[in-house]
Amino acid sequence: MSKLGTLTIGQAPRADITPILDDVLDTRLLRRHAGVLDGLSRAEIERGFAAEAGKPVLITKLLDGSAVVIDRARTETAAQAKLAMLEAEGCSAILMLCTGHFVSLTTEKARLVEPDRILPPTVAALVQGAQLGIVVPLAEQISSEAGKWAPLGRAPLYAAASPYGGGGASVVEAARDLAGRGAQILLMDCMGFVERHRREAAEAGLPVILSNSLIAKLVSEIV
Repeated sequence: MSKLGTLTIGQAPRADITPILDDVLDTRLLRRHAGVLDGLSRAEIERGFAAEAGKPVLITKLLDGSAVVIDRARTETAAQAKLAMLEAEGCSAILMLCTGHFVSLTTEKARLVEPDRILPPTVAALVQGAQLGIVVPLAEQISSEAGKWAPLGRAPLYAAASPYGGGGASVVEAARDLAGRGAQILLMDCMGFVERHRREAAEAGLPVILSNSLIAKLVSEIV
């Protein structure tokens, strides 16, 4: 039987994301959850993955429920080692639980599913030229992640709201801001956004695409 590996850039298991996978995956499917930051203390994370001014960043969740902002390049390097580990443990397919853009991740034989390569063309086909509004977790990602949305027929609008709380705009505020600026469809561009966030964003009166739900349904077709 095939075995699916999932790799979060935070710490596994992700209690917020795994239920979304459970809803669509065969219950007989073997699964192995891993995280780039597994076993590390916050102090170790801050030493090894500290965000640097002006460089692309990602945000993720730790097992204690707190969020942490980490450097994208360092995260990608560490993720590559984790992919090798999952493949060595017999995973025939590995799903990245992150919509951030990675440049060089590879596997030897396992099918690697990277949301940042799947979402742009899929969403472009779904919206068909409608004005897309994208909610990202961090304002800094509006520029660093923008390149992956080239497949869209028209430039998207952006707003920032973290799925993990903290300061800044709420999901509802971000969604209403985008609707007010002319968005016709919303995309929640982070695997940390869950069904609760979809309902909150929908208060703006627009259709809402939830990244992790879309990716889970697509992955269920190939494992």
